[in-house]
Amino acid sequence: MRGYSGEVTTVDQRHRTTPPAPRRRSRRDEILEIAVGLFASRGYHGVSMDDIGSAAGVTGPALYHHFAGKEAMLVAALIPVSEGLLAGGKERVARHPDDAQAALADLIDFHVDFALANPAVIALHLHELDRLPEDPRRQIRRLQRLYVEEWVAVLSRVRPELPAPEARVLAHAAFGLMNSTPFLGGEVDRVRRAALLRDATVHALIGH
Repeated sequence: MRGYSGEVTTVDQRHRTTPPAPRRRSRRDEILEIAVGLFASRGYHGVSMDDIGSAAGVTGPALYHHFAGKEAMLVAALIPVSEGLLAGGKERVARHPDDAQAALADLIDFHVDFALANPAVIALHLHELDRLPEDPRRQIRRLQRLYVEEWVAVLSRVRPELPAPEARVLAHAAFGLMNSTPFLGGEVDRVRRAALLRDATVHALIGH
């Protein structure tokens, strides 16, 4: 991504480690991924448990062995995502205790990678969060606010002239840019899309 002084910068290579081998996906994980894709493409009310079971190749009783219903699937899809964003954001910031610009660059890389890998989850979050019962909805909103504040704290260090409320506005604007992935076509390859999203986010937050 472009550095704030105009030069090309990357996240410090010392922080790049070989990721652990991915765990074997369970049947529950596979069913949940199918449900998320259907919810994102058809809308929550446009998908039945029978639709999910048919797409997953399982019968009704087998489906209910994993989930109590569509609502439970929605909760299972959205809460871990919010938890993972908060944990990942905190970890990225902690890598750079003395370099706010590097911390912001790492946060942007982290969220762009997430957004490109999870467009269906983002679409689900944007359009279906209000379908959740009050308790899980409040839990997700709280996790979201904490994640936003990670960005606000770092941005306030990079741009100390910004009051926190204005930094918060810019953080939300940046999320709007990065979370546009459900609406992007495949005309531009993934690497270039990532670069464009990173550069647009830097411009939105830094102003140049």
